[in-house]
Amino acid sequence: MTARDPVGSTGPPRDDLGTPVDICTPPRRVVSLVPSLTETVASTCPEILVAATQWCTHPAELDVERVRGTKNPNVRRVIELAPDLVLCNKEENRRIDVDRLRAAGIPVWVTRIETVEQAMVSLARLCTEALGVGVPSWLTAAESVWAPAPPVTERAAVIPIWRNPWMVVGRDTFTGDLARRLGLRLVHADRADRYPRLTVAELTEGVDIAVLPDEPYRFTESDGPDAFPGIPVALVEGRALTWYGPSLATARATLTAQLARARRPDQPSS
Repeated sequence: MTARDPVGSTGPPRDDLGTPVDICTPPRRVVSLVPSLTETVASTCPEILVAATQWCTHPAELDVERVRGTKNPNVRRVIELAPDLVLCNKEENRRIDVDRLRAAGIPVWVTRIETVEQAMVSLARLCTEALGVGVPSWLTAAESVWAPAPPVTERAAVIPIWRNPWMVVGRDTFTGDLARRLGLRLVHADRADRYPRLTVAELTEGVDIAVLPDEPYRFTESDGPDAFPGIPVALVEGRALTWYGPSLATARATLTAQLARARRPDQPSS
């Protein structure tokens, strides 16, 4: 299924979890509690976005009210804003906050995105069924960008998302699927947890390349590569690696270039 496939249904549209959402389409007041979805709305129909979280950093010129974070939104203030629709994500937001908003009569659209393909379909449905706009040009571009097959040769990789304790990307994650499409095989994807905690010894075992993003933990030249002696390290843009909005249109080129610059910590930068 591609982003342009029609979705035939009767009654209110259903979000990614199958929950009917009684929306007055197109909505005129939207609150987004997910950075990727905030950028999606701001890049597609910015006039309807009235509030977002403090972590919604793109686009850079975004000027809307902030309602705290993804895990601790100011639900009372969101309700006071009387939005026509609130956007959430199954992984990034808490069920209790979704329930509180719905109990107050606020329509909430929840996305579930664990693969690049799911992102394309989910974003298309969000734009067409929930927001009442067409499939945006950046999403069409993103489909084309990610259509080519992954490289034939895979590199065994680890993608940390936190330090002290070390936490890495594991199974059934959007970032893991995106990494696969870049030719990376996550060595810890066979563990039970989606974001396993590792010891220092486990962190480097069987790893050919370490991919260090600048969010949620901000890895830098001086914080992160030191844990991977003798292993090539690529410092990459976290938004390109973990966000599934308009950044998808440029993420493949950005990350491919950054992975190509991977070097061992003891190598001088060129």
